[in-house]
Amino acid sequence: MKHSSILTATVMALTVAILASCHTHKNAVKETTNASPASTEQITFLKKVSDNTQKSQFVTSKMKFTVEYGPQQVSLTGNLKMKRDDVIRLQLMAFGFVEAGRIEFTKDYVLIMDRINKQYLKSPYAHITFLRNSGINFYTLQALFWNELFLPGKQSLDGNALEKLSTTMSSDEVVISFDEGKMNYSWLANQQTGRINMTNIAYRDAYKGNTQLNWDYKGFTKLGTSSFPNDMGITLTTPDREIKLGVKLNYLGTESDWETRTVVSDKYREVTVDEILRRFMAL
Repeated sequence: MKHSSILTATVMALTVAILASCHTHKNAVKETTNASPASTEQITFLKKVSDNTQKSQFVTSKMKFTVEYGPQQVSLTGNLKMKRDDVIRLQLMAFGFVEAGRIEFTKDYVLIMDRINKQYLKSPYAHITFLRNSGINFYTLQALFWNELFLPGKQSLDGNALEKLSTTMSSDEVVISFDEGKMNYSWLANQQTGRINMTNIAYRDAYKGNTQLNWDYKGFTKLGTSSFPNDMGITLTTPDREIKLGVKLNYLGTESDWETRTVVSDKYREVTVDEILRRFMAL
């Protein structure tokens, strides 16, 4: 595969992993399950988990990004820039210094840029059916990158939200979970520290098969007064494919001197989500 095709495949693989993981979840949130009231012990532990939240408003880092899809394996460098409650930006680099692709999540829209082929997708969350119907929005994605608990469709978790989560405790680890229709959200946290080691989002369908997004936090490093995940493994599993992504962060910082919104040049051609998915499946 030519170098430009590899870069395009990488940008699209990340798009598929983050967006298509929600594709089969349509209408899943119409059914709800009421969790049993949480005990005082459970609430105390859940607050411990919440207290691990990174306090810095900005998080920036150099990034090594890997994609594994079937026999194809790609490794690229890049940058990760995030501002709390505002934006998540991933920049994928070619040759170490030329930006090949950019994926930007803001509170209001998703922007995906393929700089090699000069094309882009920009769409509000409400216009992407599988994101809207699954209840997954910017704040869900932020929680995954920032190693935090979340509830679908919620910006933050207060005491009432924490009470909706159930916990199963063992000697070393605690399973935190929340069910909503065919959706299950679960976290594996250390009982002593409250640190989340894994997040899993699963959709179960007895007829079409199950889909799940597994987000492993393999390593942490100090950032400010708390720690931040610097080694993440992301696996999307559907009935007919599996995509594995690796994100390793180096030189973590809190740089704030950068533009939080990307302006798309009029030289770029706008494409649709379906077009991106079709191109990826044709590779």
